[in-house]
Amino acid sequence: MTRDDTEARIDRLLRGAVDPHVHSGPSIAPRALDHVALLRAASAAGFAAVVTKDHDYSSAMTTALIRTNFPELTTKIYPSIVLNNVVGGFNPYAVEHTAAMGGKIVWLPTLAAENHLRWQAQAQWSHPASTDRMRPPVGIPVLDAGGGVRDEVKAVLDIVARFDMTLASGHLHISETWVVFEEAKRRGVTRLILTHPEEIVGASLNDVKGMAAMGAYVEHSLAMFIEGSRFKIAGAEELHHHIEAAGVEKTILCSDLGQVGSVDPIEGFRRGIAMCLALGYDDDQIRHMVSLNAARVLGLEADLPAAA
Repeated sequence: MTRDDTEARIDRLLRGAVDPHVHSGPSIAPRALDHVALLRAASAAGFAAVVTKDHDYSSAMTTALIRTNFPELTTKIYPSIVLNNVVGGFNPYAVEHTAAMGGKIVWLPTLAAENHLRWQAQAQWSHPASTDRMRPPVGIPVLDAGGGVRDEVKAVLDIVARFDMTLASGHLHISETWVVFEEAKRRGVTRLILTHPEEIVGASLNDVKGMAAMGAYVEHSLAMFIEGSRFKIAGAEELHHHIEAAGVEKTILCSDLGQVGSVDPIEGFRRGIAMCLALGYDDDQIRHMVSLNAARVLGLEADLPAAA
C-alpha cells in the first residue's frame, strides 16, 4: 500500500469520528485553538461529533452559542462538566444545569482530585492546565473515612442516572474509580468511561480488563502515545496491550489535545489511526475505536453518517 493509499484510508476513517475529550478554548490554560476553530477543522475532516472539556467550567453555554451561530458546521458539538473547585466540586446544581443544557459527560475531579495532587507533587512535568492565576487547587475527596462513597458524590451519581449522562473517571486513583463506578451502577448509571489508564490514575492492564468486563468503556488519550505530542509517555506497543486488555469493542481513542505547543486534535487522530493501522487493526476495528464506541457510550448513534 502506498503512502497515498494510507492517507486516503485515514481520511475515510476520520469521517464519522467522535472525539469525546478535547481541550479547545477559551480557557484559563493556554489553548492552541478555540471551540469554533476546532469545529471548523473537525467539520472539514468529516467528524461526526466532539465533546469539549475544560477543567474549570461547564462548556454548555459556549456550545449553545456555537450551535446557534455556526449552523453550517457539520460536526455536532456537545458540552461536559468537570467537577473541580471552580464549579464547587460535587455541586448538584451545576450538574443539573449542564444536563438541562444537553451536557453529555460528567467528569469526576481531575486537577482537584486528591490522587492528581499526589501525582502532581512527584510528576516530571507540570500539568498543561496548571496556572498561577488562581489559588492552588484543593483536593476533593470522593470516599469517606470508611472507604464508602460520600453522600455528595451519590447525589451527583443520581443526577447522572436520571438524565442518562455519561460518567467519566477523571483523575481519581483506579482504586477509587472501582468503588465509585460500582456505586454508580447500583444507582442506575449505565454509561461509564475509564479515563486514560496509561497515566496519572495508577491503573494496571488487569484493571483495564476488569473495567471493560464490568461494562465501562476504556478511553485512551492519543496525546500520550503519538509522535510530536509533548505529553507522549508511551508508544504503539503499550497502546496495543491496552486495546487487547479491554478489547476493541470497549476501547475509545480520544485526542486529549488542544494545548499550546502540541499536535492539533485532528492531526492527533490521523497519527493515532496510522498507529492502529501499523499495529494491524482493520478498518472496522479502528472505526469502533474512533467512532462507534464513543457514540454508543454517549448516546450519539444518530449523529453518525450511514457509512460509519
